[in-house]
Amino acid sequence: PSMLGRDRRRWTSAKLLAVGAKHDPLFAPGTKWSYSNTNYAALGAVLERVTGASLADLLRDRIARPLNLKHTYYATDAAWRGPHAHGYEPDAAHMPPGVPAEFRNFAGARHHGHVDVSDNSPGWGGAAGAVVSTTRDWSRFNTALMSGKLLPAAQLAQMRATVPMDPQQPDGLGYGLGIQTVPHPCGTFWGHEGGIPGYVATSSTDRTGTRSATLLISTEMWAEFETDPKIAKAAQALQMAVTCTMFGKPVPTAAPAS
Repeated sequence: PSMLGRDRRRWTSAKLLAVGAKHDPLFAPGTKWSYSNTNYAALGAVLERVTGASLADLLRDRIARPLNLKHTYYATDAAWRGPHAHGYEPDAAHMPPGVPAEFRNFAGARHHGHVDVSDNSPGWGGAAGAVVSTTRDWSRFNTALMSGKLLPAAQLAQMRATVPMDPQQPDGLGYGLGIQTVPHPCGTFWGHEGGIPGYVATSSTDRTGTRSATLLISTEMWAEFETDPKIAKAAQALQMAVTCTMFGKPVPTAAPAS
């Protein structure tokens, strides 16, 4: 209900951790890899317990202010600071059939078969994704992170120590401590993608943070449940163009249909 904007409660790191930790682990630690928001909720809870400060204050004081990220903040409610991109999802009548029933009825203003979900709080994402930013700030962050300005060298090296996301493809996608490495026809890039209702964002950068790019698509359920091949194809083509342009290389042309 919080993800749909129908429950306005404020989630704390401890409460989010409790939701995830009540489930059995998927496997023994260190034996496999699987993305988990609960890992981020755990880190958030530890940070708040150790420092005595909120995640909002920690992000502001340890990252945003030192790096001069003027438009980056940790969101605890639905209040936006300044202009922002609106996110949309299909209303229940137009939602693709592959989307489960519990994800078909979003709160928000209705417009031509879609729901504007921008007024719904991202706070339920907690340390896993309740951060608002801009492309300029994101670029500055990537430069600071990958160049070694933000973290000590040993911590950055540990962050970059990746494991294969698919054991059958050891040279494919890799995942480290909150960062992915992605082999690409135009050059290997680092970054992360994230999605909440109304928004799918991908941040890409080279290994040094010299070149970076951000891609935003203002709807998300199609990606969460792989229900719209048309949008998926367009998003893939756009990501290809963005990544190759970031590396200063020509976009590969599609092979002609036989």
